[in-house]
Formats: sequence, structure tokens, C-alpha cells
Amino acid sequence: MKTNWRILLLLPFFALLMFTSCQEEVVDITQPTEAEALVADSELTAFVSAASKMDGSKDNIIDRASCISVKLPLTVIVNGVEIIIDSEEDFEVIEAIFDEFDNDDDNLEMIFPVTIINADHDEIVINNADQFEAYAEACGGENEEDDDIECIDFKYPISFSIFNADFLIIDTVEIENDRQLHRFIRRVKEYEVIASINYPVTMVLADGSEIQVNSNEQLHNTIREAKNTCDEDDDNDYNDDDFTKERLDNYLIKCPWLVHEFKRDAVSLTDRYFEYAINFKEGGVVVMRERNGDILTGTWQTRVVEGRGAKLKMEFENLADFTLEWYIYEIEEGRVKIYQEDTGRIIMKRNCDVLIDHTKERVENYLQECLWRVTELDVNDSDKEEDYIGTPLKFFENNVVKIRVEGELIEGSYQVLVRPAGIGLEINLEGRPDLKLQWLITFLGEDKIKLSNENNEMVLRRHCPNTDGDLNYILDILVSSEWEVALYEDSGVNETADYFGYKISFFETGRVRVTDPNNGIFGGSWLSFRDDGQLKLAFNFSNNQPFDEFNERWKIVEINENRIELKDISGGDGLIDILVLERIQ
Repeated sequence: MKTNWRILLLLPFFALLMFTSCQEEVVDITQPTEAEALVADSELTAFVSAASKMDGSKDNIIDRASCISVKLPLTVIVNGVEIIIDSEEDFEVIEAIFDEFDNDDDNLEMIFPVTIINADHDEIVINNADQFEAYAEACGGENEEDDDIECIDFKYPISFSIFNADFLIIDTVEIENDRQLHRFIRRVKEYEVIASINYPVTMVLADGSEIQVNSNEQLHNTIREAKNTCDEDDDNDYNDDDFTKERLDNYLIKCPWLVHEFKRDAVSLTDRYFEYAINFKEGGVVVMRERNGDILTGTWQTRVVEGRGAKLKMEFENLADFTLEWYIYEIEEGRVKIYQEDTGRIIMKRNCDVLIDHTKERVENYLQECLWRVTELDVNDSDKEEDYIGTPLKFFENNVVKIRVEGELIEGSYQVLVRPAGIGLEINLEGRPDLKLQWLITFLGEDKIKLSNENNEMVLRRHCPNTDGDLNYILDILVSSEWEVALYEDSGVNETADYFGYKISFFETGRVRVTDPNNGIFGGSWLSFRDDGQLKLAFNFSNNQPFDEFNERWKIVEINENRIELKDISGGDGLIDILVLERIQ
């Protein structure tokens, strides 16, 4: 069976709907070929199984075994001190006790019974130390090679199509975590099910970066290339004290850092240097941004000292407190601790949202590339973003900005500002006082800009419809005919009758026109877009009743030439609104 390719592009976004819908509902899914199914004894299936195994190395400071993990909470005795371990943060307490003295014998005892979780995510109750030791010894020694793949993970949810013997789809299953995935793949390996992965799938590397894959071949190659690219940290301590110079350099360069604690010569200087931003760059250049926006440039380098670990040296011409060679005490995810003997310490936390050294020209060029949606707008503790649903901004050369409302472009002005605190943005649009503020750009990413000032915050999301085939398909469907409300359920209450006799027309300009039963006409705005992979359709009918009920960013559940089904989860109570539009024949 074949279906329209443009509908196939929407398939991954409808996986959740198909899994949770009633059995009577007809689901239009393209039948995969036999070659797309996972083969029970293939290397790809083995890779998926290994990547979804339980990684037991995080709590090695307790159990000294990387293939099992101890279920929390539990009680331990550390060097004679009884501690209740409720969370991973408590592992630091254990290491601090171990590290308190250099010449003592460290000892940890668990109070039994305890529950362990093995690599297959099975839970097993252990009643005594001998029984526990048998499981721990089966894991092998410290940093020995094991079967799990820890350098790459799946980003959930993902979904699988399940076939019968004729390779016709009989079900769709959604997977939310490693435990579910590992158990599902075990069924594949044991020939209990025939299944294929619904692509695209996003993979997360050890450094936090993401890769989207679109086929079995891409997934196989991605896992194979990444599986040995990181330190799995299977040693029997907490966090990672065994870093190399290369790994430390790459870790520091990845994102900017904020100072969260500072002590020099036994004097706390945290109040002075709190949230100073530090950006380590390739080539030994380090850029420091003070809280007032002043930028300082210096140099940095690292080296490994045998028996003492790694050291970080920073030098600034006018910042003596940082100019020193510091020992790296501890690296954990998103945080680095450095110290100088007993008199100095800095704790830095990674923050990839920090903007340090973007230029005015770069921001101007970036703004002009695409449309921008106002997705968050908080002014004086009041949420204003609903006023901008379906009304994107477009920045032009010569400081011209336009907002699209009901298909018309309302013109205003903007200016990218250079201030001591960083790069700013000022927007002036008639009738839009909430935007008429001087904003400081705090984050500029691939598809998002965060802005703030003293009492206000705004987030703009990049919108480039001409580069997305799905959005072009939605446009073609909407403008092809008139539509009517076939169903509207507001938190489970059917209110369809309120919309009987209304006709809805969509226009390519972003205008939507509504004709009421008495041939009265009013307008609104519409916009289709992609939000973190999910296709959505936004309506803004202002205060025009009863259509102001539709002023939302709706998730597109299903769309074809005759029917559009939308869903919105109400804020706070979690109730679901459903809107179905059908083509007027």
C-alpha cells in the first residue's frame, strides 16, 4: 500500500496519537518493507539493546560494580558514620568523607536487605553481603570493558511499528525510557515480535549534542561511530577525577561557565564574582564578562601533573584574583571545582545559554534570515504571549520590522544596541507597547533568542516555513477550500453546536476569514509551524466570539485533504481540548 509522501513526513509526530487512540480509529500509516524491520540477530539490534542497558557506574562509590545499581533510598555506614542515601547528590557526601583524610582506610557498609537493579533493568532483593558480593564480582573489575554502550543515548519518546507475518502493521508502540526499550528489544531478539523503528529518531551524545537519524543504516552507523568516543567512568569513585588534558580542554570549551562560588586567600569573594561569565576558547584565549557587561580577555592553559591530576592556569592583566594556576578538584556534569591548596576555591557551573561575545552585525543578520514567533512574553509578571499567537515578526534591513496580523504587515522599527551589559534589541511597533522596550539578549541559539530586562522576559523562536515540506503541505491543504467545525470538545464538553453554519477560509497571507450563518464576516490570523519537532497550527481570532475559544497553538494530530484534527492540553488541569475541521464539499 502507498500513501502520499507528504503525509509520511508527518508520521513521527502522530505516533503518540496512534498508540493511545481507540481501536475503532482508522490510522493511515505506510506499510514498511521487510528490509526496514529489525533483524533479531543483527548488529543494529545488538547496538540498540546495549545502548538501552542500565548503566550501573553512577553509584560505583557504593557498590563498586558497573553492571548493577543499588536502588535508593538505602542506609550505609561510611567510615563509621551512618548516612541515609536518598539521591545521587548524597554520593558527594560519601566522597567527601573518603577524601577528608589522605592516610586513613576508607570503608563503606550497606545495611541489608537492599534492592539492586541489573543491566537488564530487573530488580533483585539482596539479603546479605555474601549474596551481594556474588553479583558485584560477576560485573568484572574497575574500568574493565563491558557490554553496555554509554557514549550515546536515545532521546525519548520513540515509537515502533509492529507487523504480522505478512508485514502489515497491526500496532504501534511508544517507548518512554531505557527500561521499556531494552525489554522491547529483548522481545525482538527472541523472535516474539516483528518491528521497525519509526523515524526520525534523535540520539544524544556524551557531550550533550544531538544527532537526528532517519533510517536503520544511519542509526547503525551513528551508534557504531559514537560507542567508544567517551570515558564511561566505570571507576569506583564518584564523578570523574580521572580526566585527561584533551578531555578537560574539550569540556571547558564546549560552553560558557558561570562563577557560583569564589574564595581566594581563605577569604570568600563570592559576592564580588558571582555569575561572572567565563568562556574558554580554542587557541588559549579566555573571555570574561563581568556582571556590568564589561569584557576582559586573557589566556588559559591546562596540564596534567602526575599524582596530582590536572591544573588550569588563567591569566588576566587586570584581574589578579583569577590569575593563578588552579588544581582541578572535581568534574561532574555541568560543574567544575578548582582549588589552590587550602586558601582558594572556585566552583563554576556550565550555562550554554549565556551570551558573551556576539556582535551587532551577527545579531542583525540572524534576525533578518527568517520570521520570528513570540513564544514567551512576561511583562511585569503578566503573561502577554497569547496576544502574539499566530502573528510572527519579520526583521528587514534599514531597521524595519513588521508584524503580520490577519494577513496584513504592520510596520515599525527596531535597533540592535551595544550596551555595557551586552547586545540589546529595541522594538517599536504601534499598538504593541509590550514590545516597546529595550531588551538585553541573553541567549542566541540556532532557532531561539532569549531577551530580558529588569522586570520582563521574552523568547523568540525562529520560523522558516519555506524550508519545511510539511508546512508547505499544510498550507496547500488549508487554502484549497472552505472548512467547517465538525467537532469541538472543551475539556470533555461538546460545544460543536455553537459553531453550526460558520464557514472558515484560510489565505496564504496568514489571514483566516470566518463567515457566520447570517453572512457576517470577521477575520483572524493563522500560522502553521514546527515546535521542537511537533507540527502545530495557531489561531488568533482576538475577541471575536465564539471563535476566541480557538486562540491557541494546537497540536496537529491528523491532516489530509478532507479533515484536520487538532488537540490542546489545557494549562494546569491537564484536560484536553479537541478541534476537528472538515472540508465543505
